[in-house]
Amino acid sequence: MLDPSSSEEESDEVLEEERRDVLVAAGGGSPRSLPPPPRDPRGREAGAARAASPSPSVLSEGREEQERLQREEREKRLRLQLYVFIARCIAHPFNAKQPTDMARRQQKLNKQQLQILKERFQAFLNGETQIVADEAFCNAVRSYYEVFLKSDRVARMVHSGGCSANDFRDVFKKNIEKRVRSLPEIDGLSKETVLSSWLAKYDAIYRGEEDFCKQPNRMALSAVSELILSKEQLYEMFQQILGIKKLEHQLIYNACQLDNGDEQAAQIRRELDGRLQLAEQMARERKFPKFVTREMESMYIEELRSSVNLLMANLESLPVSKGGPEFKLQKLKRSQNSAFLDIGDENEVQLSKSDVVLSFTLEIVIMEVQGLKSVAPNRIVYCTMEVEGGEKLQTDQAEASRPQWGTQGDFTTTHPRPVVKVKLFTESTGVLALEDKELGRVVLYPTSNSPKSPDLHKMIVPKNSQDSDLKIKLAVRMDKPPHMKHCGYLYALGQKVWKRWKKRYFVLVQVSQYTFAMCSYREKKSEPQELMQLEGYTVDYTAPHTGLQGGRMFFNAVKEGDTVIFASDDEQDRILWVQAMYRATGQSYKPIPASQAQKMNPKAGNVNTGISPLYTDRGQKHGMDEFISANPCKFDHASLFRLLQRQTLDHRLNDSYSCLGWFSPGQVFVLDEYCARYGVRGCHRHLCYLDELIEYSENGSVIDPTLLHYSFAFCASHVHGNRPDGIGTVSVEEKERFEEIKDRLSSLLENQISHFRYCFPFGRPEGALKATLSLLERVLMKDIATPIPAEEVKKVVRKCLEKAALINYTRLTEYAKIEATAEKDSETMNQATPARKLEEVLHLAELCIEVLQQNEEHHSEAFAWWPELLAEHAEKFLSLYSVDMDSALEAQPQDSWESFPLFQLLNNALRSDTFLCNGKFHKHLQEIFVPMVIRYIDLMESSIAQSIHRGLEQESWQPVKSITNSLPNVALPKVPSLPLNLPQIPSFTTPTWMTSMYDSTNGSATSEDLFWKLDALQMFVFDLHWPEPEFAHHLEQRLKLMATDMIEACVKRTRIAFELKLQKTNKSTDLRIPPSLCTMFNVLVDAKKQTAKLCILDGGQEFASQWQQYHSKIDDLIEETVKEIISLLVSKVVSVLEGVLSKLSRYDEGTFFSSLVSFTVKAAAKYVDVPKPGMDLADTYIMFVRQNQDILREKVNEEMYIEKLFDQWYSSSMKVICMWLADRLDLQLHIYQLKTLIKIVKKTYRDFRLQGVLEGTLNSKTYDTVHSRLTVEEATVSVTDAGGLQGITMKDSDEEEG
Repeated sequence: MLDPSSSEEESDEVLEEERRDVLVAAGGGSPRSLPPPPRDPRGREAGAARAASPSPSVLSEGREEQERLQREEREKRLRLQLYVFIARCIAHPFNAKQPTDMARRQQKLNKQQLQILKERFQAFLNGETQIVADEAFCNAVRSYYEVFLKSDRVARMVHSGGCSANDFRDVFKKNIEKRVRSLPEIDGLSKETVLSSWLAKYDAIYRGEEDFCKQPNRMALSAVSELILSKEQLYEMFQQILGIKKLEHQLIYNACQLDNGDEQAAQIRRELDGRLQLAEQMARERKFPKFVTREMESMYIEELRSSVNLLMANLESLPVSKGGPEFKLQKLKRSQNSAFLDIGDENEVQLSKSDVVLSFTLEIVIMEVQGLKSVAPNRIVYCTMEVEGGEKLQTDQAEASRPQWGTQGDFTTTHPRPVVKVKLFTESTGVLALEDKELGRVVLYPTSNSPKSPDLHKMIVPKNSQDSDLKIKLAVRMDKPPHMKHCGYLYALGQKVWKRWKKRYFVLVQVSQYTFAMCSYREKKSEPQELMQLEGYTVDYTAPHTGLQGGRMFFNAVKEGDTVIFASDDEQDRILWVQAMYRATGQSYKPIPASQAQKMNPKAGNVNTGISPLYTDRGQKHGMDEFISANPCKFDHASLFRLLQRQTLDHRLNDSYSCLGWFSPGQVFVLDEYCARYGVRGCHRHLCYLDELIEYSENGSVIDPTLLHYSFAFCASHVHGNRPDGIGTVSVEEKERFEEIKDRLSSLLENQISHFRYCFPFGRPEGALKATLSLLERVLMKDIATPIPAEEVKKVVRKCLEKAALINYTRLTEYAKIEATAEKDSETMNQATPARKLEEVLHLAELCIEVLQQNEEHHSEAFAWWPELLAEHAEKFLSLYSVDMDSALEAQPQDSWESFPLFQLLNNALRSDTFLCNGKFHKHLQEIFVPMVIRYIDLMESSIAQSIHRGLEQESWQPVKSITNSLPNVALPKVPSLPLNLPQIPSFTTPTWMTSMYDSTNGSATSEDLFWKLDALQMFVFDLHWPEPEFAHHLEQRLKLMATDMIEACVKRTRIAFELKLQKTNKSTDLRIPPSLCTMFNVLVDAKKQTAKLCILDGGQEFASQWQQYHSKIDDLIEETVKEIISLLVSKVVSVLEGVLSKLSRYDEGTFFSSLVSFTVKAAAKYVDVPKPGMDLADTYIMFVRQNQDILREKVNEEMYIEKLFDQWYSSSMKVICMWLADRLDLQLHIYQLKTLIKIVKKTYRDFRLQGVLEGTLNSKTYDTVHSRLTVEEATVSVTDAGGLQGITMKDSDEEEG
């Protein structure tokens, strides 16, 4: 345990370490070899003062902390140095421009926004918003919410930063497009209108009360990062990227003179010259990178030279100063081996004096005149001004008492040393005066360095003038053209020019980015008297030359074979001249005045870049001079760029845009400029980019495969010698790294394809999966020119999709909690009830179908090249499901039909898919369920047959309500849900839930049960939609044959029951047709109707004739049976008529009973009112006919059969009466026989006519015979016994009683 003092010492050490860290960060040092931090001088004493050394772990922790601090310090220094280079790229770009054609990136969604979005949609579904919507839209939103918003795959995509609000809207739009297309057409409302209305409502839900996409707290730079950025915004962005403080940026900005274009252009020229010298040194020393072939070494030097020359040409093509006047640029030829021009070289183009003609603008402002006494106060005075060789301008007139103007005159001249004349005039009053009188003049010799403020100048007055102290206040402003870099008076002496030591007016002129000239001018001359091109010269400070008179501060310009000595009158002027010429010469050596060199750190060595003396001390104070003065040519820009690109990509992926790895336009611009300026090879750039993108993608970020494809294609072209950027050399390192990245990329792509549901959920990002497959094909190519065989690509994709099937099913079962339950407690799972297992596997089937539908909807387009591979993936996926399905089905008890819904669910999904219909899984599914279907139909057939047998044996033939007519219009329960538990065959009865649908009396309970079962069974098999045509046809044929056989058995049994029942009825007029007979009749009628539905097979032509023959048999059987029962029924009712006629036979003429009745009636009639014999018999029979007609009309449902029955009944009745009369042809009918027959015949005729019997049947020959016989008998009776008929006659009369 440490003593209390140790903690204080340690805390002091920590503070000292922090202080040292700050000092070291601000201190100097080489960027290549970072020196270790200075040790604490108290460290040794503190260590010795401790009584006992700490444990090794404490020492280790201390060393690790020290190493961490040192590492952070090195990284900080490296970032500062990198920022200096980047700042120069931003300050003076001459290679790249910010791209304007890049795709605009959308704002990304984060987890908080996703949660808010879920809450908003949930609020809408709960009816908590004011948005009015119909049911269809609510269903679409509910589906979107449940399937998309709540998906864990979407949550992962949002977490990875690859999801934007636009992605969410596109998914909803695709979802509702399918729904809207399926809606019925509505007059006056187009589907496009519905679609736009739904999208507007979606946007309203998405925004909520306030648009959370518009966050007020977002940084201003992030808001505009997708736009073209200014230099200040680019500086700010890369300060954030590299962690540079604002103070550090300001120090670097000022010390590097980033706002001075001349300094930046000079810096570029020095850098390019350094790169050329480095290339020449490499060629001399033969120190090359390791290339694939030795021939590339010489090519490498040429590439370095050509790249530098290209940069020089780019720099040369820049205008000297933007916005300046037009200036003639002389294009100069360069050799590849030399960076500078030699003025003595005959091969190089020389500047002529006319090439350096400048253009100046002068502003002359005349303010006032002082000391004017020679003229009267009321006299008019004015001034004129002129630049010699140009036009003359005049001021306004003023009174001599107040000679003030403030008039400005603008002039243009090509003279660097113009002569300006200003004169004062007064108007002459004399009549003979030709011109005004000059009162005074002043002659000025302004230069660009002259003061710009107004000043008093003494005027020259004529002789004998009273104005001896006449002064004029004016300002002369002469601008500095952009191409004039410096001007002033110098003494000069040279060997080829300025051969005499004297004071001259010099102007440093920039003709182009690489061409400067030192020119001396005389007064009023446009062209220089002498000039010297500065290329090849080196300028430096020198000691005074004692032999030269004039000038105090000396400097010179030296070149092989020539030296020019210059001198100025003061030190500051010399420093400005040397700085200007230093920028112009492009020399690598930085001239330092002796006074400043003594102050600088001697260990720092020569400084390689220009630093403004104004900020030198401040830069040194904060430790920035090391980074500012570092020579860029001595740095490994490949490794620096890798760091820069990594930091930039990290910043980009963490901003507010869903960039998918794409840089912003400003970032692309800076990276392009850095690579061009500092010679970063394109292949290295893209290899680093690929390396970073792959790493981010492996860690879960969403990266655009198109971006990967672009960089990979560039590297592949380079490695295989296609020169995408003109670079033909390929280093061993590039090739090795490319092969390594190719392997990594291949593994990444295969992994993404294997996880396509999770890497590209719901097809997002749009087109990404398709681009991934395209990139995979490119990666698999052996070289850039030879395409890979399609089968090889297909093989790889097939392998990936096989993995995908396992991954998708594994995650699906985890989601369904089936696999998890099995792993946790296998015994509990094994003991689960069969019903529970079936329920779980049914739920899993629904999830599997949903997965396949989503694959088809969102991913099928990407696999359009290989649709069969997606089908194979689905088969593999379903084969994994089949294991669980088979296990669950095996656990079901024998003869359990609860699994049929599983077949229907899977079959309905599979049969609509072109590739999966009758595929491997589909056939396996059929193989499982074929025995079950056959077994089920067998049992159903046996059950129905037994129910017919038992039902008809116990049938009461009471009429029941019909339900079969409603079957097509109601949702029937599937037959598997009926209580069929073998071996006890159940008796199917009409379900109680169908009692409300009873509409009319119809057949018997047995027949209705039969027809309902047959129809339900056929509907069940139809709902199966068996996919295999032959078996489906077999099932249909079997069910139709079964229905035919069952109906045939029912008809035959009904015929037998009808005859038995009919035999039990009596033959008197008390006979009323029992309802049971009508029910049997209706059974046959229903059988006829059901046959058309249950027994007709929609087969082909081959089967049509054979089936038609079989089907006609059941039709013929029913027709024959109907005819038979009609005949039996008619025979029964006719037998009643025969009984009536047999009673009338007692009154036949000549019989004993007839004589006795006649005598008795006549004798009794004298005393009492004797009732009419025979009328009761007629009335009873007529009542019998009418009531039975009503019974038949009410109970029997088939009109056609009723009409046939009534026709036969009427015809048979007339025939029986006719035969009875024919038997008595020779006898006269008894009066009572006549009256009874007349009434029976007339009422029968009328009743059957009312029942719809046709006239042809009513007025048959039989009826005519009966009618004529009864008419004759009536006439005979009327003659012999006029009152005997008592009004009964064969004539039609409306007054007769009914």
